[in-house]
Amino acid sequence: MGDALGGPFEFGPAGAFSERFPTSSVNDEMQGGGGWEPGEATDDTQMAVMVAESLLERGGLDLPDMFARFRRWAASDPKDIGTQTEAVLASGDPWDLAAGIHFQITGHAAGNGSLMRAATSAVYFASGGRRSTMDSARRIAALTHGDRAAWEGTAVFHELIRVALDGGDPLAALPDTIAYIDAEHRDRYTVVLDPAWHPEQATEFNGAVWPCLGSAVWAVRTTASFEDAIRAAVDLGGDTDTVAAVTGGLAGAIYGYEAIPPRWTKRLHVPMPGFGGRVLGLSELLDLARRLVP
Repeated sequence: MGDALGGPFEFGPAGAFSERFPTSSVNDEMQGGGGWEPGEATDDTQMAVMVAESLLERGGLDLPDMFARFRRWAASDPKDIGTQTEAVLASGDPWDLAAGIHFQITGHAAGNGSLMRAATSAVYFASGGRRSTMDSARRIAALTHGDRAAWEGTAVFHELIRVALDGGDPLAALPDTIAYIDAEHRDRYTVVLDPAWHPEQATEFNGAVWPCLGSAVWAVRTTASFEDAIRAAVDLGGDTDTVAAVTGGLAGAIYGYEAIPPRWTKRLHVPMPGFGGRVLGLSELLDLARRLVP
């Protein structure tokens, strides 16, 4: 939901969502724009679906299979794909070396592209406990992102989803979760996940993994409903589809499916480039979600 609502506002200014759809509006906000159809999800959800289907069809974590799906999708000219993710997948390097080689060459690999797709794997591994879910997050993130900062942010997100699905308070669990981050990256995440932090204090664009995660946690922390959390996330501007996608994953785990406004769900659809013209609608997405739970 966050992805589809945020896509039309990507790289736009702060407040654009509320300007177009005031809080008092009774209109359906799934109007599309910016090259996106109403309710059309972007690469964020497309990759999350690939993660989910690999986990289910392979009966667990099969990293070569997951990478092959990513590569097949990237070669099909999707509407949107992260610059770094595209470079890694188009490199021709083996699945276990491509991201590392890219990082060695460029020195830049801390984008939010591994975080944006992590909601489905977070659900799948939630029953395994903290160590299992955080380790799985790191391994999946490393397929396309060689910078450990991306691994750690994705691991934190996995753990927050696990706590929420277990009936706990993921925000209250943050200090304990941060303690399990690699020491080299702990301080950076401590700053952006602190209750006093605001996205305006970010020192990097929210396309980077740590301000993206921090912005999503801020959106959930400062609101009291799924709808308001998504609105707050998109209204930040910048990388709106991914910030809102991460927000939606966390808010969904906290509030549940029934908290999502039906006016948003009716148009939701996920095209899957490279996979025979498939388009997943609401019923297919719900079925996929249910099958992710052991």
